[in-house]
Amino acid sequence: MSSIATINDLIALSQNRWMVPLLADLAGHNGARFIELLHRLQLSRDSLTRTLESAKHSGYVMPNPGHGHPMRPEYILTVEGLRLSIMAEAIFSAQRRIQLPPASLTRWGLPLVRVIHLGGHRFNMIARALPDATPRALSQGLRGLADGNLIKRELVEGYPPTSSYRLTDIGNTLARAA
Repeated sequence: MSSIATINDLIALSQNRWMVPLLADLAGHNGARFIELLHRLQLSRDSLTRTLESAKHSGYVMPNPGHGHPMRPEYILTVEGLRLSIMAEAIFSAQRRIQLPPASLTRWGLPLVRVIHLGGHRFNMIARALPDATPRALSQGLRGLADGNLIKRELVEGYPPTSSYRLTDIGNTLARAA
């Protein structure tokens, strides 16, 4: 089963390395207080603060207007956050299945996996599919995916020699979720 996420959705989910786990957690618990998120996600206070600020700024999370009672969550998902959280839960579940830590993907990791999954095997094809990414960001993202064993880089004989990128089995698992 392939995801309904668009490239733009994946770029939005990748804008912060902890966005996917944050949205998945908030969806799974119908909101949360800061301290609960801190303990469940096991990240630093600064990282959680930055991720929450980014999510609030993007319109995915908002402070709960009814917060104040000890049982009410401090942060809840907006309508757009709820839409993205469905995708985030699938991606986070796939990451756990393939034992891929949330911090291992770069900002362009998920979009790169999607583009390669859809047939973008050469660097220029990938660059055309992700015009907002710089060549350096793409190179670093591809290198990170190769180091994480999500893609395999193959040299194509010819003049000049070129590279072709293919998803590995675990890369395909992530691609189906993304």
